[in-house]
Amino acid sequence: MALGRQNHRRLWLLALGLGLALIFSWPVPHAGLPAFAQTAVEPAEQFFADVLVQGQPVLQVGGLPDVSAVERAGQINRRIAALLNQTDNPDPITVNVDGDRDLATLQVNQRVIMTVTEQDALDFDTDMATLAQRWADLLNQAMARTNLAAAVSYRIRGTSQQMVRNTLDNLPALLGALVVLVLTWLLAAVVRHAVLVWASKTEGDRTTEELISRLCYGGVWTLGSVVALGVMGLNFAALLGTLGLTSVAIGFSLRDVLSNYISGVILLATRPFRIGDQIVINNFEGTVTQIQLRATTVQTYDGRLVYIPNQEVFQSSITNNTASPVRLSSVTVGIDHNADLPDLFNRIQQQMKQVEGVELDPEPIVLVRELTPSTVNLEAQFWVNSRKQSFLQVTSQVLAAIKLTLQDAQFAETNAPEDMAIEPLSNEPLPNPPIP
Repeated sequence: MALGRQNHRRLWLLALGLGLALIFSWPVPHAGLPAFAQTAVEPAEQFFADVLVQGQPVLQVGGLPDVSAVERAGQINRRIAALLNQTDNPDPITVNVDGDRDLATLQVNQRVIMTVTEQDALDFDTDMATLAQRWADLLNQAMARTNLAAAVSYRIRGTSQQMVRNTLDNLPALLGALVVLVLTWLLAAVVRHAVLVWASKTEGDRTTEELISRLCYGGVWTLGSVVALGVMGLNFAALLGTLGLTSVAIGFSLRDVLSNYISGVILLATRPFRIGDQIVINNFEGTVTQIQLRATTVQTYDGRLVYIPNQEVFQSSITNNTASPVRLSSVTVGIDHNADLPDLFNRIQQQMKQVEGVELDPEPIVLVRELTPSTVNLEAQFWVNSRKQSFLQVTSQVLAAIKLTLQDAQFAETNAPEDMAIEPLSNEPLPNPPIP
């Protein structure tokens, strides 16, 4: 189910990428055209056209004998747009009157923005120098005036056009990278399934199987992403340098989190315990229910769940009570000094062998553990299943069986007083008994 959701998510991402490519490839109006609707008039028949600054009309120019009004305004608009693209604060426009040629020029840094002719002066019923100065003032005011909406709109149009041009130029590389990503997605899914099947036949541990399959899946995607970036012409030297610096920064900021994940990988690789094992870590004892890359979950024998960070698990001493299928258990009982020890040993051993769960190989044994002033303490040792529930149950049953054996043998189990101890004998001679 999780794999299906991941596949659907990647399909949506691919569809989103194709949609963005189509949007970027949609034709965008040229920035030099007027922002408002134009009348349906042929350019050659249009007497006047707008000069635009940041998409806003500032003045109108008429046609000349060798160029129409629309063509003339378009040339002026492109020059102004190029000037504004170079700087947000251009120098003021100056007027240069050329009496020999009967024209005036509007210049910025000795670059001609537009010319003013006698025909323009006749169109606006003024002299050429006055008209040139009026147009220069209008253009200077328009360039100095802050128009946020117009500036944003103008820059969006310019950026969109640049994105369209870049998309069209890089379209073969984008399609090639998209094909590589699709093939990577298919290959990663196949590799993950194959590795999961192989690991399930060889490992026998679900957590380790998932870890191996995820590592292989991520490795295929990493390789495919590198190939896709190479198809797009990415500079790998710059990429590796950036990744190196980024990795160092991330490593310092997330060292505790990363240490847990690295410890989790080491634990899953070395496997000092598996799911279902009964372990002791520091003050926690219970059954392992889950091993993740970040933490290990242990359920204690009273039903509580303890989440232990893998770094703490990795740095602590681990006691695995179920690493071996059997485990040694023992019980201690106290009997009277007058008891027949060989006969009692035999009876206790036979009784322990009859308890279900006690291993016969190695067979149970009975040892004299301690001599006290009032009792002989015996220790009965036997091997049982290492699972905690069976271990406790069998130990309890053995203790009950020994109790019945002592009762049948007419020996009462006794306990020495806690404050009684055996004093060592002195080397002094004993006094002579009194003579009757």
